[in-house]
Amino acid sequence: MIKVIFLFLCSSFVLQAQNYAPAAGQPGSTAIAADSDVFIAWATSIELQRGYVNISNPSQEYEGSNYATYGVAEDALGIATNNVVSLGDAGEAILTFETPIANEDGFDFAVFENSFSDTFLELAFVEVSSDGVNYFRFPSHSETQTETQVGGFGSVDPTYLNNLAGKYRGLFGTPFDLSDIEDDVLLNKNNITHVKIIDVVGSIDPAYARYDSFGNAINDPFSTPFYSSGFDLDGIGVINQQSLSINDEEYSAISIYPNPASNELHINSTEKVDVSIYDILGKMMISKEVNSNNAIQISELKSGIYLVRIALNGKVSQHRLIKN
Repeated sequence: MIKVIFLFLCSSFVLQAQNYAPAAGQPGSTAIAADSDVFIAWATSIELQRGYVNISNPSQEYEGSNYATYGVAEDALGIATNNVVSLGDAGEAILTFETPIANEDGFDFAVFENSFSDTFLELAFVEVSSDGVNYFRFPSHSETQTETQVGGFGSVDPTYLNNLAGKYRGLFGTPFDLSDIEDDVLLNKNNITHVKIIDVVGSIDPAYARYDSFGNAINDPFSTPFYSSGFDLDGIGVINQQSLSINDEEYSAISIYPNPASNELHINSTEKVDVSIYDILGKMMISKEVNSNNAIQISELKSGIYLVRIALNGKVSQHRLIKN
């Protein structure tokens, strides 16, 4: 009987431990492909502060430098392509955008790393700022065990990770929802101008360890004493950004109705427009050209939240649709 209880408790622990979304391509994954149309913009500027190739041995060099040297800062700008800049142990990068990121329904942006597999995961904290001075970190969680160090070429299960960049393999972004950050008078979630990426030193040695929001040491491949050490930043894709100016009459007049909707969606526009509807992970569900006299049939869409993009004369407005 004692053995049965012990096995039950162990099984319960395993089930409770794997709380989060699985690898890219698996059912329930939140990974978003770099070429998804859900991205409307990418980072346009970067400030880079490299870290050591091995923070536990700061004098250790690789190809003549004790700091990470792989890639150049500009490799993290624009669409993710697997051309990256390595941050090094505890290195940082601050990225900015032509138009600020906004907090709307669902994920607001995604961070890309270049992992070659679903389990070799080099992780990073993500922080945001609306003034370039005060930064706020996404609450993160790592349920990876902390008894044994994950080696330099070791594996990490993505189902143990939440709100840490690098959760997914190359060309699949880890998405972030600004609603996950607690409200603060010093943070305007609808005017995110700066995103900071901070390499997680994956060591479980207290002298170098980095901790999640629950106080757990974050265990990821360590050490990686090469010129490509640490988090390899490939890009930041924007899903939601500040709306067009209210003074732009041509676009402020565009709207969708009814919302919520069940069977039909109408576009309030005096001109013919191109309409695309995406699910929350960026998969295009409907795309068509419509005018004010046409209704878009949405009865086959599952209940949930969708992104509606309306293109007119080379500009795009976006709207949130609730499907009943």
